[in-house]
Formats: sequence, structure tokens, C-alpha cells
Amino acid sequence: MVSTPTRPKASQPRAGKPGSPTASRPTLPVRIRGWYRGFWSALEGNGTSRNGSTYYLILGSTLALTAIGIMMVLSASSVESIAAGKSPYGDALKQGMFAAIGVFVMFVLSRINVVWLKRLAWPALGVALFLLALVQLIGDEVNGNKNWIDLGGVTFQPSEASKLALALWMATVLARKGQLLRRWQHVLIPVVPAAGMVILLVLLGNDLGTAMLIMMITAAALFFAGVPLYLFGFAAVAAAAGTAVMAITSSNRMCRITSWWTGQSCADGIDANYQATNGLYGLASGGWFGVGLGQSRQKYSWIPEAHNDFIFAIIGEELGLVGTVVVLVLFAILGAAIYRVVVAQEDMFHRVLAGTIMVWLLGQATVNMAVVTGLMPVIGVPLPFISYGGSALLMSLCAVGVVLSLAREQMAPALRPKKMLKFGTKKAGKSPRRTKTARKRT
Repeated sequence: MVSTPTRPKASQPRAGKPGSPTASRPTLPVRIRGWYRGFWSALEGNGTSRNGSTYYLILGSTLALTAIGIMMVLSASSVESIAAGKSPYGDALKQGMFAAIGVFVMFVLSRINVVWLKRLAWPALGVALFLLALVQLIGDEVNGNKNWIDLGGVTFQPSEASKLALALWMATVLARKGQLLRRWQHVLIPVVPAAGMVILLVLLGNDLGTAMLIMMITAAALFFAGVPLYLFGFAAVAAAAGTAVMAITSSNRMCRITSWWTGQSCADGIDANYQATNGLYGLASGGWFGVGLGQSRQKYSWIPEAHNDFIFAIIGEELGLVGTVVVLVLFAILGAAIYRVVVAQEDMFHRVLAGTIMVWLLGQATVNMAVVTGLMPVIGVPLPFISYGGSALLMSLCAVGVVLSLAREQMAPALRPKKMLKFGTKKAGKSPRRTKTARKRT
């Protein structure tokens, strides 16, 4: 008999001759994945020996970005403040005050169990919707956008608070639905109507940029909850159609888009690309190392309100390519560390909440930098932790505090920072009163 050759098993790959190209060797993606896992394993440890490096990477990068933001707000706003007869330190001091409050709240949130935040999910969403509706009644309009409420001389932007409130609410609702999310009815209700109400109220204030970010946050929550991917195709088409309608029905938005696309002024002679063009001039004139801190030329009214959405251009001009790369690296560290927190979560509430915050902060930073570098038309989105704005800074720091609480739980018990607040009842065996009573009975 002649034996027929058999196909080698998949679990036993053929090994080539030593030194030959067909020799058993891991492919490039496998080697990169192995290097990546080995790097993080060496950095943060394994199992119960985790040393908390992820926690401190998130904390360190956040504090560094916040410090850079205060410094650059002082540099970018001082000239226009002096021209307006105000103190050159006014905006920086106000930003520093909100940073101090935000860091304190972040510190508190990082040391409590975020599961207790579930109790605040529905009230937080209700308060956010109420404040967004209140903006349309008594809000202040600035540069065509009606987004602010004046609280005794301090302006507050409810749309920033609505991002965190919506993320917390969606994580709570999606975690309760669990396996039901395989059905499209449970995906839509009640998440899509609630998010749609928030987006509609933001759009009534003429803020398309923030509305787009809230759409991104909603999509992120559904993605990390494990919603079937085909539903995102329908959502993307609907979102693109809605955005196109909002752009076409607004002459100001169409002017910005056409000016960005063609580089020409609008029909009425208005140069909607004026701010973006001068932002590029600032980035180009910075060179490798910049013209020096505080030495920007573009902040002399060439870039209107340079300390707001276009502060990244001032960083590039004063600190050069090196300064912009430092900011990019800090955001990359923050994103990678939060991603490590997300992938380690087994509970859906934790995973959705951390993943949504990650997409919120990194997505907003990406959009802002894309606008400043001319990759997108101007849509008015601040750079997280750096752009001037107390509401945005405070809410961003609160969001990081929530992620820090999750990162803290991944550390070895002996290395965890101590909790500030303890919720829940003590165990009966550890109660001092019961222990004393038990001793008397014995």
C-alpha cells in the first residue's frame, strides 16, 4: 500500500532549516504586541504586585498639562488685557483658581469608590438638562454662541458639565441593560433620546462643535458597552446627514467651510479663515525652539482671543516644535494610561465610564489641534486642560478624578493611596461596640 500524505496540523507549524527565511520566528505584529505587553508588565507589574505607575502617569500628565495651560494663558492673554485696561494677570489668576478647585475635586474623586456615583447619574442628567434649557432663557451670548450663564460675575458653561453627566448616566444605564444591548431597541431607548435632548439644547445655543463632541461621547459609550458594530454604520450616516443640514442652513458655518476649503473670502468680503491663517503663521514662525516664552507676535490681536481655542498656535510660536511635541507626548501618555485602565475593567459600568472619558478628552484635543493646524474648519473647541475656560478645566479634572479612582483599585493594596471618604456600613465582626459586648459575654 502507498500511504497518502496528510496535511500538517495547524497547531504544529513547519519549521524551516536553521538560518532559512522559513524558520519559525514571530511575525512583526506579534513581536510588537509582545514588546508592548512586556513594556507595560515591567512598568506597572502584574497581579497583586502592581506598583501604580498607571495611576501616577495619569496624575502626572494631567497636572503637567494644567500647569502648561496656566502658563500659556498668562502669556497669551496679557497683551489684550493690558490693551483693555485690565490686569495682565487677571485671566491667568482666574484660570489658576479653577485649576485649584478642580485639582481638589479630582483628589477627592480619586479616593472614593465610583460605584457610588451611580446614585447621582439620573439627578446629574436632570440638572444638566435644566441648566441647558436655562441658558436659552437667561444665558449670555458671546460671538454668536449662547452657552454661558452668569452666576454673580462668574460665567459657567453648562454644556461642559453635560459631558460628564451624560457619560455617567450612559454608563449606569448601559450597565443595567447588559446582554439586552444585542437588540437595537434597547440600544436606542433611553440612551439616544436623552443624548439627543442634550445635543438639541446645545445646538439651540448655536454650538455645533460641542454638539459634535457629545455625539462622539455617545458613540464611545455604546462602543465600550459592546453594541453591535453594524448599528454604528446607521448612526454615522444619520450624524453626517444632520451635521450637513446644520452646516448648510447656517451662512456663517458655510462661510467657514468654503473659506477653509478654497482659501478665499466669503461673498460679503468677510475672511472667516483670518484666525486660522494667523494661527498657521504662528506655528510656522516658531521654528524648532520658538521665539521665546512671552515673545509671541500673533497674540497682538492677530489671533483674536489667542488664549482660548487657538492657544496651541501660541505654544508653537513661543515654544516651537519642541513645545508642541511635549504637549502631544503628554496627551499620548494620558491616553495610553487611561486605555490601560479601560482594558483592565471587567465591570461594564467601569469600562464604559472610563472609555467614554478617554474618548472625550483625547477626541476634543485631536479636534482642537486639527483646527489649529488647518486640517479642519474652525468649529470652536477648546484644548483640554490648556485653553482658557474655568468650566471646561473643572469638568476635565473631575473626569480625570473618576479615572484615577479606577486606576487606584488596580494597584497593590499596600501601595494604594488611602481613601478620604468611606461609604457603607462596617462589618459586624469589626464593629467596636459588638466586639466589646462579645468580650463581656465571654
